[in-house]
Amino acid sequence: MSQIIIYTIITLVAIGAAAAIILYFVAQKFKVYEDPRINEVEMALPAANCGGCGFPGCHNFAETLVKSDSWDDLFCPVGGNETMSKVAAILGREAIEQAPKVAVVRCNGTPEFRPRVTEYDGAPTCAIAHSLYSGEGGCPHGCLGLGDCVVVCDFDAIHMDPVTDLPVVVDDKCTACGACVEACPRDIIELRKKNKKDRKIFVSCINEEKGAVAKKNCSVACIGCAKCFKVCPYEAITMENNKAFIDSEKCKLCRKCVVVCPTNAILELNFPPRKTDKIETDES
Repeated sequence: MSQIIIYTIITLVAIGAAAAIILYFVAQKFKVYEDPRINEVEMALPAANCGGCGFPGCHNFAETLVKSDSWDDLFCPVGGNETMSKVAAILGREAIEQAPKVAVVRCNGTPEFRPRVTEYDGAPTCAIAHSLYSGEGGCPHGCLGLGDCVVVCDFDAIHMDPVTDLPVVVDDKCTACGACVEACPRDIIELRKKNKKDRKIFVSCINEEKGAVAKKNCSVACIGCAKCFKVCPYEAITMENNKAFIDSEKCKLCRKCVVVCPTNAILELNFPPRKTDKIETDES
């Protein structure tokens, strides 16, 4: 009986040893070499794993940075130019600086500007509401106000205003990761160039309906009149599908388009008061 036990133990040990040897040689045969610089680059990244770079996580992005011949389309929005410079130093390359960007909400359809014609009583997500109806104000392109953009933001950079029912971006916290852009089913959130003193000029409407219909649903809707397009001296404004769009890369912030817009659909933010505004204030 004892001999059987001994033989069994010896057999199991031999099988285990043979399996270990086989697994070792298989592992060596199919071993994948990973460039040690990948981990070094990953350590230099912000570890946000937000996907703003277009890759699933920082490790995958680091691997792409090490292996790619061109960095033209590669950039970490969270770390910005400083992080890309560190990565470039690790890899002995030259980083291409990019202008910082910030998320902008292109809808100004607050309750004071749009009549409420329906009431939504379904699942409280923009994605589902978008597939079911046009919106409480009737605009099929406006913000639904259910905060899908807020849920996906990992940086606490966007919140819903309870008065306007619109999302508000906290510019100092926004990393331009693009998560809110992807989450919005109406495509009203856009990443735009961040100017000095955070000044912005943009058309706060993406409605593609004709003027009369658009204005009926929202009094500050873009009606596609093209007045802004005609006065822009820098060819920064284009007209397409009954709406105007201001290219933040071409815009020189001259504000000529703002004053000619008949519906006040073009917003100017963080500018000093105009001279006319100051005179009116003094007189009042």
